[in-house]
Amino acid sequence: MILLERFAARWRVPLEPMAAVHRVYPFVLSRHFAGLIAFPGDPLWRQVVPDPRELDAADSVGLWDPLGEESRSPVPNLVHRYPDRVLWILTDACAVHCRFCTRKRRWARPVPLTDDLVREALDYIRKTPAVRDVILSGGDPLMLSPDLLEGICAQVRDIPHVRLIRIGTRVPFADPTRVTRDLARRLAAFHPLYMNIHVNHPHEISPESREATRILADAGIPLGSQTVLLKGINDDAAVLAELFTELLTLRIRPYYLLQMDLMHGTAHFRTPVTTGPALMAALRNRISGLAIPQVVVDLPGGLGKVPLTASAVVRLERDRVVFRNPAGEEAAYPLEPGEEERVRRMLGAGGMFESSP
Repeated sequence: MILLERFAARWRVPLEPMAAVHRVYPFVLSRHFAGLIAFPGDPLWRQVVPDPRELDAADSVGLWDPLGEESRSPVPNLVHRYPDRVLWILTDACAVHCRFCTRKRRWARPVPLTDDLVREALDYIRKTPAVRDVILSGGDPLMLSPDLLEGICAQVRDIPHVRLIRIGTRVPFADPTRVTRDLARRLAAFHPLYMNIHVNHPHEISPESREATRILADAGIPLGSQTVLLKGINDDAAVLAELFTELLTLRIRPYYLLQMDLMHGTAHFRTPVTTGPALMAALRNRISGLAIPQVVVDLPGGLGKVPLTASAVVRLERDRVVFRNPAGEEAAYPLEPGEEERVRRMLGAGGMFESSP
């Protein structure tokens, strides 16, 4: 990992503005990802380098736990938001700290993975037969030792009603040398096991990440991607076309394009809710249909993901759009000033959240 002081010296940028943010939201950056940064302010820099705007107290819509994970954790680190699946936060360690992370609240106060907490989580899953899908998350599960990750997968796989195991990770692009043939072989023993990889920009694709994803795909692990839509970083049709098309060549199916979560201090990353659907409409028939992900918003309060389509919209108000999840629960997402009319036009155009940008 790169120390902030050395990083600032390497690029000859002032240390103190970044250090002030680091003291609240720590800086973590792998040597690999640091080596991909081309210049200060480039699309990779902006994702991982502390920005004073993260401390903006005027972020009136930002939340400390935007997805309501703490209130939906029946045992520590295990989030049960959907009837048939749980998300297990195995670690707070990451190869990089994404400055827009929805779990930034945990960075300065990590929760260690103790034997007792592992036992509690496994006991809850065993006692809850409705759970068929276990998503291993973090932090990043691939930051754990292979022995520990293998042991957890084995215990989950031994629960009869669990049908699927999923792993969410950024490691194959952020610290790809952690992905070894040995690790892939161990994980392949627990099929059906799927992996969703966080990647936001084509500049993250390197020779090392190509090799890491090849190792995983050759092990028979189905790979998908999750991309967060970020203002000024990837909110561009050409950038996304290059990213999604290239991911297909790596045998990674683009899965989600995610509207930014309402994490406190991340307003400078958020795009209007109309941006993602408009971009995908612009790419339709321009790139392979296999390369078009589903555009979703993860509703505040832990109400789950809904597609950004008219069918999910309950009503449009001056400063917010109200969505309804499949359970009939409602949640609002804030609109930017002047965005209401743009949303209204999209809703009226064929009944879908789709139009040209």
